[in-house]
Amino acid sequence: MKSVLVVGRSPSVLEATVELLRADGYRADATNQFDRVLDDYDVGALDVLVFGGMVPPDTKEDLRAELGKRNAALTIVQGLVGIPGVIAAQVDVATRGEQEVDVEYIEESRILRVTLADAVRVTVDAFWMTSWTPPEPSSTSSVVFDGELAAGVHDIALPDLVPAEGSFAVVTAGAEVRVQQVGPMPKALARMVPKSASDQRLPGVASVSTGTEVGG
Repeated sequence: MKSVLVVGRSPSVLEATVELLRADGYRADATNQFDRVLDDYDVGALDVLVFGGMVPPDTKEDLRAELGKRNAALTIVQGLVGIPGVIAAQVDVATRGEQEVDVEYIEESRILRVTLADAVRVTVDAFWMTSWTPPEPSSTSSVVFDGELAAGVHDIALPDLVPAEGSFAVVTAGAEVRVQQVGPMPKALARMVPKSASDQRLPGVASVSTGTEVGG
């Protein structure tokens, strides 16, 4: 069983991500107590650590340096967006090794081009943000495709309900997973990211530290 720790900010996103990962068979926890990560968790036993986008850059740099000393085999993933389903899919990508499925997004025609080496069942789930308002952003999702596909190249059109901004597609082909960004992130989002650990531009959030009773 792979061990995963998600370090982020939004309580609802962290808790929902942990729920998804545990349902998928991971030993998963999450925290928004950045200064407690090394004390509360046995980082030497982790397989994957995910950083959320609102973790200040200096905090990430300091943690990366210390994590590298304590666990050279640790895979560190930068979360693409505060959507639990996308974060969980990123963990799947990180833990399943080489991917034989190729996915390309063609923006002009809003098509996902999926290339398969063998016939396999394919599902395509679209995820997108419905609100970026901190501290609790919200999102939704829709199944775009679910069916058997032969080996070769397949074009899967995205429906109009998937917005052109802040959206992602998760393609599952058999046991393999790919995450494809569809719409660019809004420029306003970059202005929300704290520049340092002392930057207090975002509102406070409730404390989340799951599983700390078994931490290192």
